[in-house]
Amino acid sequence: MTSPTRPEVVVTGMGMVTPVGTTAAEVHAAMCEGRSGLRRPPEGHQVGTALEVGAFAPPIDPASVLPATEARVVDRYIVMALKAAADALADADFEVGRDADPYRVAVILSGTGGLATLEAQVVLRTQKGRVGVSPYLLPGMLPNMGAARIAIKYGIHGYVSSSGTACAAGGQAIGEALRLLRADEADVVLAGCSEAPLFPTLADTFGNARALARGWAEDPEGASRPFDRRRNGLVLGEGAGVFVLERKDFADARGAAAYADVLGWGVTNDAHHPTTPRPDGEGASVCMKQALRDARLEPRDIGYLNAHGTSTKLGDLAEALAISTTFGADAPPVSSTKAVTGHMLGASGVVESAVSIRALLTGLLPPTHNLDDPDPGCDLDHLRKIPRAVPVEHVMSNSFGFGGHNVSVVYGRPSTQRSRTA
Repeated sequence: MTSPTRPEVVVTGMGMVTPVGTTAAEVHAAMCEGRSGLRRPPEGHQVGTALEVGAFAPPIDPASVLPATEARVVDRYIVMALKAAADALADADFEVGRDADPYRVAVILSGTGGLATLEAQVVLRTQKGRVGVSPYLLPGMLPNMGAARIAIKYGIHGYVSSSGTACAAGGQAIGEALRLLRADEADVVLAGCSEAPLFPTLADTFGNARALARGWAEDPEGASRPFDRRRNGLVLGEGAGVFVLERKDFADARGAAAYADVLGWGVTNDAHHPTTPRPDGEGASVCMKQALRDARLEPRDIGYLNAHGTSTKLGDLAEALAISTTFGADAPPVSSTKAVTGHMLGASGVVESAVSIRALLTGLLPPTHNLDDPDPGCDLDHLRKIPRAVPVEHVMSNSFGFGGHNVSVVYGRPSTQRSRTA
């Protein structure tokens, strides 16, 4: 049973790298204004033959986040993770050692890993044999190296971990950070995800699985259309997001201003199929109910729900059914912001949580763009094309992933002595 005196947890810093901005305010504004990050692959960018449209984050000089001697041997996902972490720490005005014991600071940074780097090394080995393989391959591409590099750079000696729950990984990182802080096993946690999937083999496998949007080369901004009758696949995107989370009492003691309270989370598994969700949405529905129960809220308390909404036929139908089952007549306004950012895999959960928090603070709920003709099977209170100005007290963000992973996180207005709304 949950203790009534459990510590409260807050978000004090947010950093991100996305196709439509590098701050939560920029990304939220892009959602509300319909400024799309979807486009054809840029000249010279090799992403395979299956990818007609992608969502490309801005380039980052690796030497801006790593020593020059190491910058050339790490995957892009690590570079984006380090950039997002640096921005999140600066945003929180937090310094390891100065503000907290390094053994009481944790990192949970997830992601698929540096598969593009692995692919490049496989090609070199094929061409040159053993001598073509870099001795720096593993530290440059392993899935845990984003978290490890952050720990090394900032001298973080506490719990450092990486969870591999596919497109649910970012949301799960936040949920696990909540659990760690409630258990008093850390004072501060950097939680997030970074993904750099825009390279030939991964793009082609999505294409061969018929998961990518197709037929939109002449209208790339219309390719991702969650819940729309004309949707025919996701748009693959790249990005990173990192939150600084703290116990409320710790944040108050150091005078930190919070963006939001992290009120609760839920996590389940469909145990149904490696890539497709349960058609009845049961696992996702139970997950959302768990999050509500953990947050000590009722369905009617949620004022906005940021859906996973990838623009796939089966995924959108299952999630819509799960939302209807969970909330019934109390269903909140719903949108999927992947219509603008594309699907950044596990990083989506962090970026979409940031957008949800901005909606909470501004009272401006971002819409689902390209939702011209809602699928009758996705019968929800859709936010369509234009934002809705409605003050809300609590928001929920969903993240679902291959393997049947479901994660929902609930946020509320900041309860710290200082807040970003002040």
